[in-house]
Amino acid sequence: MRRSKLEMYVDILKVLAHTGPLKLTHIMNKANVNGGVLTEYLDYLIEKGLVEERTIRKGSTVFAISQRGINLLKVFREITQVLIAP
Repeated sequence: MRRSKLEMYVDILKVLAHTGPLKLTHIMNKANVNGGVLTEYLDYLIEKGLVEERTIRKGSTVFAISQRGINLLKVFREITQVLIAP
């Protein structure tokens, strides 16, 4: 079953929240997202202030969830619990 964009955004945010800053390929593997799609989605999440792009040693780039992204995940979790609860 295909995931919606929203589900993919949330999966990317969850991966970054649980593992910390990651390189593109690690996010790809952990969130199970195609590389081209992931780049597009990360750009969107960065634009919305939910993810930050950081440069680390030797010019490597990693991506990390921002405080705004963490807050959004908390709200999303609360909404999901209310709507899916029996």
